[in-house]
Amino acid sequence: MAEEGDTAVVEEGRLGRSMPRHVAIIMDGNGRWAERRKLPRHFGHKAGVDAVRKVVSACGERGIEVLTLFAFSSENWRRPAKEVGLLMELFLTTLQKEIKRLHKNKVRIRLIGDLSAFPEKLQQRIAEAERVTADNDGLTLVIAANYGGRWDIAQAAARLAGQVKAGTLEPGQVDAERLAAELSLADLPEPDLFIRTGGEQRISNFLLWQLAYTELYFTDRFWPDFDAEALDEAIASFGSRQRRFGMTGHQVESLKGA
Repeated sequence: MAEEGDTAVVEEGRLGRSMPRHVAIIMDGNGRWAERRKLPRHFGHKAGVDAVRKVVSACGERGIEVLTLFAFSSENWRRPAKEVGLLMELFLTTLQKEIKRLHKNKVRIRLIGDLSAFPEKLQQRIAEAERVTADNDGLTLVIAANYGGRWDIAQAAARLAGQVKAGTLEPGQVDAERLAAELSLADLPEPDLFIRTGGEQRISNFLLWQLAYTELYFTDRFWPDFDAEALDEAIASFGSRQRRFGMTGHQVESLKGA
């Protein structure tokens, strides 16, 4: 993993890219979308599934390698029990309905988060979706469920602490690179573009470590209204920015021309 100003960043081809390799999205505004239409909140979540289908397809068509969606945060358990239950049911039925289509389109499905808190039937469905699509070589669709950025860092630190206790790692060997290697997305490129819909402008405990150098994009559109056109607007904003990674603008331009 490249530190600030490291030329390894350039070797990864991240400077001057107009198309992000990895897009991460907080899909916010489902409930408010429904409320504005005087509908129960779960109608918004169902409409949000349609938006997921459109954005997954659009990302695949544009050659984006990884799409990470924040489906259910570790804080979402605080919502009303009825809404949480409906979300779990929707999650399960969506996996059942979409797995064949995703597999046909060579999408690889991956779940990150503490899945042990979910009902057994849902855990089984998740494992099956990951198994069936494991060898696909198209878009990698990462779904963050019962996930929190602080949890991610804490569980990575706990694994390193276990290695120190076992005597296989010295305390002085614990550094940023080793910690990053224990995080949920260690084997994937870090997000280039972060999108949050719904008008809020915060990260909300999502991929805290991985978003260190990510370009942030916020839109007032509610998630059910986010489509391929909206994705292109976000990508255009990304493409207009100069990513310096601690370097000067002159250095970036020199390296791009080298």
